[in-house]
Amino acid sequence: MVLEATMIVVDNSESSRNGDYVPSRWEAQSDAVNLIFSAKTQANPESSVGLMSMGGKGPEVLVTLTTDFGKVLDGIHRTKIRGHTHLATGIQIAGLALKHRQNKSQRQRIIVFTCSPIGESEKDLVKLAKRMKKNNISIDFIAFGDLDPEDTKKLEVFNENIKGGDGSHLAIIPPGPSLLSDTLVTTPILSADGVAPRGGAEEAGAEGGGGGFEFGVDPSTDPELALALRMSMEEEKARQEKEGKKDESKGESLEGILEENQPLLDGQGEPSASGEDKMDEDKEESSDKKEEKKDGDGDGDKMDTA
Repeated sequence: MVLEATMIVVDNSESSRNGDYVPSRWEAQSDAVNLIFSAKTQANPESSVGLMSMGGKGPEVLVTLTTDFGKVLDGIHRTKIRGHTHLATGIQIAGLALKHRQNKSQRQRIIVFTCSPIGESEKDLVKLAKRMKKNNISIDFIAFGDLDPEDTKKLEVFNENIKGGDGSHLAIIPPGPSLLSDTLVTTPILSADGVAPRGGAEEAGAEGGGGGFEFGVDPSTDPELALALRMSMEEEKARQEKEGKKDESKGESLEGILEENQPLLDGQGEPSASGEDKMDEDKEESSDKKEEKKDGDGDGDKMDTA
């Protein structure tokens, strides 16, 4: 699996208050951020994810690169909706955050959410795209909301100029009844990480064996079910190991019993007795001899008396 350092840039401008996505544009972004974090860290446990906003007075790094999901959640809850976006500045700051990553073997990627008008010119965006490509940084855009055709064209031109070997993608998701995160898993941004559809175990299993999640269930959406399935598997494994040990102990006890090498016929052609039968016969012979000896002693005493 690909080892990546990913900076997620969210759009917390006033446009994110709009309710054309369920339950709102901001809440839809938050849910999608959770999905992206889970997908990246499950694809490779050593991958790290950071979070920053580009609205308000200026871009702000909320969480540096981390593998701790709790920090990302805290960063989302601390974010306030205000102002307008600073797209170009936000991408540049995200690039600096990736430059200072601890693990230099991680590939660099920026995922940008945008749902508001883009103030930068097409020329400036082309220059920025070429600079990011030179630094080996891949950039994915998730454009949602009612975007103007001019803004869509700017994003398409940016994407054409930054495309490289690692792949930079542009996903334009119009408003609809589906959740933003549910539509996002069908795009190349996350489909390469083997993310299952978020419809439960039945849909995941129907599309080919769980789509990368253990037991076909995404722990981020249904942690109780994932925990119950894991515990059931561990109990079944322990039961099988216990039965295996019992079978081994039975085999060892049977090995300790020596097989009898007694021939079927003795030297006189008579059927030979087993060890236990032979012991019984020896006991009977010794008891007969004792009785004969006792009878003989009794007869002698009678003769002397006479």
